[in-house]
Amino acid sequence: MTRTPLRRALLSVSDKTGLVQLARGLADAGVELLSTGGSAAMLRDAGLTVRDVAEVTGFPEMMDGRVKTLHPNVHGGLLAQRGDADHVAAMEAHGIQPIDLLVVNLYPFEDAVAKGSDYDTCVENIDIGGPAMIRAAAKNHGDVCVVVDLEDYEAVLAEVAAGGTTLPFRQKMAQIAYGRTAAYDAAVSNWMAGALEEAKPRRRAFAGVLRQEMRYGENPHQGAAFYTDGSARAGVATAVQHQGKALSYNNINDTDAAIELVAEFDPVDGPACAIIKHANPCGVALGTTLSEAYRRAFDCDRTSAFGGIIALNQPLDGATAAAITGILTEVVVAPGADREARDIFAKKKNLRLLTIDALPDPRQSSIAIKQVAGGYLVQDKDVGHRHLGDLNVVTRKAPDDAQMADLLFAWTVAKHVKSNAIVYAKDGATVGIGAGQMSRVDSSRIAARKAQDMAHALSLNTALTKGSVVASDAFFPFADGLLTAAEAGAVAVIQPGGSMRDEDVIAAADDAGLAMVLTGQRHFRH
Repeated sequence: MTRTPLRRALLSVSDKTGLVQLARGLADAGVELLSTGGSAAMLRDAGLTVRDVAEVTGFPEMMDGRVKTLHPNVHGGLLAQRGDADHVAAMEAHGIQPIDLLVVNLYPFEDAVAKGSDYDTCVENIDIGGPAMIRAAAKNHGDVCVVVDLEDYEAVLAEVAAGGTTLPFRQKMAQIAYGRTAAYDAAVSNWMAGALEEAKPRRRAFAGVLRQEMRYGENPHQGAAFYTDGSARAGVATAVQHQGKALSYNNINDTDAAIELVAEFDPVDGPACAIIKHANPCGVALGTTLSEAYRRAFDCDRTSAFGGIIALNQPLDGATAAAITGILTEVVVAPGADREARDIFAKKKNLRLLTIDALPDPRQSSIAIKQVAGGYLVQDKDVGHRHLGDLNVVTRKAPDDAQMADLLFAWTVAKHVKSNAIVYAKDGATVGIGAGQMSRVDSSRIAARKAQDMAHALSLNTALTKGSVVASDAFFPFADGLLTAAEAGAVAVIQPGGSMRDEDVIAAADDAGLAMVLTGQRHFRH
């Protein structure tokens, strides 16, 4: 395979990790080094011979470094096609020397945004010369190699040691380079849209960085990978895995759902546990201890909890870890884990333990993206919340304080259940969940049936739903779904309202002796 030797390299990086080692390897192979500003200073301090770009262009760096590489002597050296006689003649006529390798990483714009920097600071961190050079070198990958990631330094040195870069290698590096500039521009565009409070920009760009390659996606015949978007939001992308095999596509999807749900419950208010299966909760509960919260969540639907994902809102302790290991569990995620818990889990090699530094803020705004044929649906993330003062009692009977607390709890859980969603709850724990049915009546029946099954499994003489409250993510279009809940033993209902038949539904609730409150807000989750 034909290799193109490297004679001259331009190194201009913001992140200088590994720069000296790379430059030394190039210099040892006889490659002339060109560089700028701080990069050149670092290389000289390391004892390497470096030629300043200012010497190549005949102009000093100016305007606080905004202008230093935007010059024909640089871009001509990157863009000139070595086999084109006219290009070669132009280089000779204007004293332009070819540049065979470009190593650039960009101003840390994403970091500035993540740190919450002010507008002017973010603007100053928008790189201009770097992307321009990267795109030039990538376009001319037939002759020039471009490197934008630290992880590719060793590969470049291996190519140099073999006698030069091959076209397939340069093509691969060019593709990576275009991906980097695309992601960079996407970050700038999306940041500016946010800064201008432009919710619906004319063009919306999405970008990610490969975090993990996967064996397959939802099914074995589907390829998959996990990309991170660089945001500072706590969650599955920032989690540290302590044990167990790599997370699968479904694991990550379910773990994200579990974290987002359990984060709704402030650790200051007490322990909470959410158990997720196929992105739907099969049990959610509060408790006086973390182990109690887990046990109560588990008792909602022990069958579905088998092989599920568990999220906790407080650091995992030994007692809770011991309880969790009683059945097969795929993933446990918590904001920390003590030594006793880790030792207990260490005996379960296939159990993945993830820890996060903090819970995500359930009220932090962001966008949700869904791909459809030919495009994307983009919406604001559902950060809607309702508090006691937001609820409107519409029945003759009003919920008591305990029932009102359970109504708010059930409403919070329903937000994270696929529509149509019905959630029965009692004493701060779910006792029946119906998810994803085409009919709200069916969701209500399924939730009640699951509660009956668990009552039988627990050898209880009364239905778990007796004396419970029920939440519906959207309004009851007819009274039948409401009456199904009443038949199951529910005593209070929370729902958005807004149906043309609200009066009929309220009348049915009164006739059934139910208390009902309206939120004025729905939580569809498709």
